[in-house]
Amino acid sequence: MRHLIVGNGPAGVIAAEALRRLDADSQVTLIGDEPEPPYSRMALPYLMSGSIQESGTHLRHGEGHYAEQGIERLQARVAQVQDSRVVMENGDTLPWDRLLLATGSRAVRPPIPGLDLPGVENCWTLADARNIMQRGAKRTVLIGAGFIGSIILEALAQRGDDLTIIEVGDRMVPRMMDAVAGNMLRRWCESKGVRVLTSTRVQGITSAGSELRVDTGGDAIPAELVICATGVTPNLELIQDTDIRTDSGILVDQYLQTSVPGIYAAGDVCQGRDYSTGEYSVHAIQPTAADHGRIAAMNMAGRECLYQGSVSMNVLATLGLVSSSFGLWQGVADGEQSRLLDEEHYRYLCLQFEEDRLIGAQAIGMTQHIGVLRGLIQTGSRLGRWKQRLQDNPLRVMEAYLGCTQAVGYNARVFA
Repeated sequence: MRHLIVGNGPAGVIAAEALRRLDADSQVTLIGDEPEPPYSRMALPYLMSGSIQESGTHLRHGEGHYAEQGIERLQARVAQVQDSRVVMENGDTLPWDRLLLATGSRAVRPPIPGLDLPGVENCWTLADARNIMQRGAKRTVLIGAGFIGSIILEALAQRGDDLTIIEVGDRMVPRMMDAVAGNMLRRWCESKGVRVLTSTRVQGITSAGSELRVDTGGDAIPAELVICATGVTPNLELIQDTDIRTDSGILVDQYLQTSVPGIYAAGDVCQGRDYSTGEYSVHAIQPTAADHGRIAAMNMAGRECLYQGSVSMNVLATLGLVSSSFGLWQGVADGEQSRLLDEEHYRYLCLQFEEDRLIGAQAIGMTQHIGVLRGLIQTGSRLGRWKQRLQDNPLRVMEAYLGCTQAVGYNARVFA
């Protein structure tokens, strides 16, 4: 059996290793188009802040790791997917019996004049991080205060940049948290010396010598460095001329197989089942990519394994303040919620219910509840009398988790 994996991020690497364990006699080939060992994009901010060396971004350590695993690793770009083979950019072809598309995503740049000027960078690849690090600490404007932008701002602040953040939404992390939480994060950042402009749109960027000027329709903010962190989009170009069905990502079935038999998808490019809604969504987070890689590999190796769905989950550390959101954090129509709010001490906990199930949650400054919030949501446990207790006191989530899960038995899907 020839297993071919296109994409060497977390989903691809985990799938390759799983295939080697599950199908010892097979050929496993892992293709990546960046000139580096497979690495984690989520580690790049730690590299930029000086917390780790470049080797610390690598998904696996040791020069011989992949060869020792019996995994062939190629540095090349795939140009086209065909029946039973892929065509490389240089014209070479590689045959496959099972193909996994784990091509990931790329940074999106909005149509803002001046984004192509020297000194305007993304922060999505190792090459991007190197470019930012070469410029050193300076006046920096960060466009975008979503999840990715908020991770980057931590690194920029740690290295001493004079930092201004511009976010078009009415709060920070608008796709992760409500107005109460997003504005609490803004106030926290401002208390640490970071300027945060929400409900603000960049009109354009101009250059005057070594200085950039970011026009917001009012102020022209001077900067030596501008970083664009306005989101990512799945890499779908490879399959444009195929029969593989797509929507916002590659559509897969309950086995992570695409509409073409023998071809699977995983990671940021995969549009799989959302556990909370039953619909199909792209969850571009590393835990989902890891689950995808493992489960796709089992099915590619003939070990039938159903994918139960991913839960939207984000955990963020912002200048020392930890925030998190899970599942349907914004709630549902006719649902109920319970909140605990301490503005002065930057503490917030909001629970969302549908009938007697916990379906979503947000937390700021409360790290002790992260695991159990995810567990209650992903098990779909019926809370029974614990619903009213949580509405009276949201801090009792650990008791609720133990009471509900012990009553019905351990559900392995929580930590699968």
